Amino acid sequence: MAKRSTFRAYARFLGAAFRANLLAVMEYRINFLIQVFGMMLNNAAFAFFWGVLIDRTGGVGGYGFEDVMFIWAVVSSAFGLAHVLFGNIRSLGRIVMQGELDLYLLQPKDPFLNLLVSKTVVSAWGDLIYGFIVLCLLPGFGLERLLLFSLLSVSGGLVFAATFAAAECLTFFMGNSQAISGALTEFLLSFSLYPETIFDKGMRWVFYSILPSGFIAFLPLAVFKNLDWRLAPLLLLVACCYAAGAYALFRAGLRRYESGNQMGARI
Repeated sequence: MAKRSTFRAYARFLGAAFRANLLAVMEYRINFLIQVFGMMLNNAAFAFFWGVLIDRTGGVGGYGFEDVMFIWAVVSSAFGLAHVLFGNIRSLGRIVMQGELDLYLLQPKDPFLNLLVSKTVVSAWGDLIYGFIVLCLLPGFGLERLLLFSLLSVSGGLVFAATFAAAECLTFFMGNSQAISGALTEFLLSFSLYPETIFDKGMRWVFYSILPSGFIAFLPLAVFKNLDWRLAPLLLLVACCYAAGAYALFRAGLRRYESGNQMGARI
């Protein structure tokens, strides 16, 4: 009973944080729309590039245009969802370095979750929406594919958030880890947006461990093409394992954290 009550409390907290962040960004609606449509236009430019490339080559690593577009769609929505819900995932290291973590440690909710959800990234809404627009344009679109795509975006978003947060948590142990975190972000995105088959087989173990592109893009593609719902819960379980690992790393880092002695309050 106590666990159920705690779960409901955190569900209400997450809902309240999401509403507060949404109201904050919608206060400047023109800026919000410009950033959203700007990000969608940026993604569309890459789709055009891939369309021209595959039209001339007939395919890349055995992937056709629809395969590549699905990868772009699911990665875009997963990346967008991660930053819409957990806008501070790539600011965690800076917050620790500047001693601003104190503000979250004083709050009654778990500091890790509290920190991550206290911000949303405006341009990420464009990534999130863009993925669903591409999905609607793919052949065979229907309710079942929409539900499956949404589930795959959630699992991918959790993997993105957990991986980025874990990299940022290295700040606790090695000081400024911005270079490592930035490199991991670029590598993870780059590898996720290209067909798996163009990479050497000896490298593929990386895609299912340190840079989990396999759980964000490659396995979701196979699940989506075959409408294989049996693997969807497994992907969610893997995402939860990555999230648990990031949380454990954060808790271990807290034992090494030294207060910044900053006075402040969040409203």
